[in-house]
Amino acid sequence: MRRRAPAPPVDKAGLVAQYWESHDEELLTASLRKIARRLPALVTAALRLAWQASAPDTVVALAGNVLAGVFTIYGLMATSDVLGSLFAAGPTPDRVRGALPALALVAVAAGLRGALLAAAGWAQARLKPQVERLAETRLFELTTRVELAAFDDDDFHNAMRRARDSGVPDTANVVEATISALTGLVGVLSATVALGVLHPVLMPLLLITAVPAGWAAVRAARLGYQAFYRLSAARRRKFMLSDLMAERLPAAEVRAFALRDFLLGEYAKVADLEQDVQLDVARRRTGVKATGDLLTGGATLAVYGALAALLAAGVIPLAVAGTAVLAIRTGQSSLAGLIQTLNRLYEAGLYFGDYLAFRELAGTRIPPDPGTEPAGLGRLAADRITFTYPGAGHPALREVSVTAGRGEVIALVGENGSGKTTLAKVLAGLYRPQSGTIRWDGHDLSDVDLRRLVSVIAQDHTRWPLTVRENILMGGPLDEERLADAAAAAGADEVVSALPLGYDSLLDRRFRGGHDLSGGQWQRIAVARGFYRDAELVIFDEPTSALDARAEHTLFERIRKHAEGRAIVLITHRLASVRYADRIYVLDRGRVAEQGTHAELMARDGVYAELYGLQAAAYRLDEALPREPVT
Repeated sequence: MRRRAPAPPVDKAGLVAQYWESHDEELLTASLRKIARRLPALVTAALRLAWQASAPDTVVALAGNVLAGVFTIYGLMATSDVLGSLFAAGPTPDRVRGALPALALVAVAAGLRGALLAAAGWAQARLKPQVERLAETRLFELTTRVELAAFDDDDFHNAMRRARDSGVPDTANVVEATISALTGLVGVLSATVALGVLHPVLMPLLLITAVPAGWAAVRAARLGYQAFYRLSAARRRKFMLSDLMAERLPAAEVRAFALRDFLLGEYAKVADLEQDVQLDVARRRTGVKATGDLLTGGATLAVYGALAALLAAGVIPLAVAGTAVLAIRTGQSSLAGLIQTLNRLYEAGLYFGDYLAFRELAGTRIPPDPGTEPAGLGRLAADRITFTYPGAGHPALREVSVTAGRGEVIALVGENGSGKTTLAKVLAGLYRPQSGTIRWDGHDLSDVDLRRLVSVIAQDHTRWPLTVRENILMGGPLDEERLADAAAAAGADEVVSALPLGYDSLLDRRFRGGHDLSGGQWQRIAVARGFYRDAELVIFDEPTSALDARAEHTLFERIRKHAEGRAIVLITHRLASVRYADRIYVLDRGRVAEQGTHAELMARDGVYAELYGLQAAAYRLDEALPREPVT
């Protein structure tokens, strides 16, 4: 009788909200005072980025807005003169003629203000794409420099996704909102200064309306950011499910295993959570906005009441009161834009903060600059190295020692999870061990630049959406003769000859004219990369897993020939192919359990001999492997 598998946990997807982004807890609970203290640093960072993207456009955008504010003040003062002339005693024609010079000044001020704002808007529009490009470029400069182990760190990966998906787009929004906020601030200050010039007692009236509107804007922004973090893990899973249901690669298995209902059910769980959170935030934001609007309306009523009282008491003349009304309306318009912009600035600034935080985090994960490039390789020696993946409970490698010399083929064998691929990446300098040393002709691996001297053909090689030629060259200079030799050595020339455009064929069917290859054909292209690079150390990780028997035998023969003048590290489960390796290392649970030649290991009758015997028995007709009883 078959035993039932244990029921899966209810929350397989990790949809329960988890605030594992520790550095953002303060932002989620920040008070208005903390936000006010944070905005100057945010504005400074935004302006610095804008200056680095385009100093001339930044100057035009800022100077245009500031000067426009000056002409706003000038225009309001000229308006006061106009009203003073119109409200003066005497015949109406005389009062109109007396107002004409001031009216001309109002028109000139309005025209210059409009021209300055237009120039500032043009410069601001130019800044946005430049800032976004600069921010994205700096992000990718970091992601391509950090140590490989950083991508195995869940915290780093989440920080990178937030910075890439939300932080980069919002860098341009922060710069745009910063300049717009400065524009609104200049408008508010211009109206406030104009009121103060008209009469000092008028100056504080406009600012009274800022408090309730500011509270509502900050509260709404915080609600939106909280929703973003409550949904960050769920949205990652939603994107993953979307790829599973709408991409070509998994489409066959989705149908073969009848996964449609299962995937739609998983998607529904995420979509339900996302919808519930969004509806809750919409409800709470509506309440906040309504409360803010009521409070702002009450503050505005109080301001106009105070203005009426001052006029009735004779504190200010009618012309000043009229100008004050215009100034307050102008200031309120600027204030409304300022509050709205501050809302966008604060909300976008939180995501921009993720971008800045990731840049700081990534800076700590950049390995030291490599030293000089060695002339060649005589001997590579790893001595008692230990390596643990970030967050792992136990080391993937434990005090492992291996050596590889020029002209040698060494093989790494062992069961799945024994540490073979990890060891290969450590030998290639992709991972840095926590302890032990790796030396390249006596030089510590961290002190030499191996980028041009090592070639790694990974088991999970990337299927680049590029042409065949670009897939083999991998950014290197083109040498037609070497390209042909590398393709022939890997058997990729047969793949190329079957494609209509040969080496110029695009290997991605998602694009017009693109082609797809089988797993074995892709593996030949990947092996050709390694042959073309002509490196001193070449690592082949399961290079024949998708090849047929004839192609596998041919490739291993070519790999042995390729060892002339270089060191080869070969990882494979096909033990018959490593019989002629100069040295075989058998890994077991991250340790070297055995080492030696094929003959020495067979004579030892240990792990290697057992594994080799199991594989060999499958090809001997006079032996039958024991079968487990079916329950």
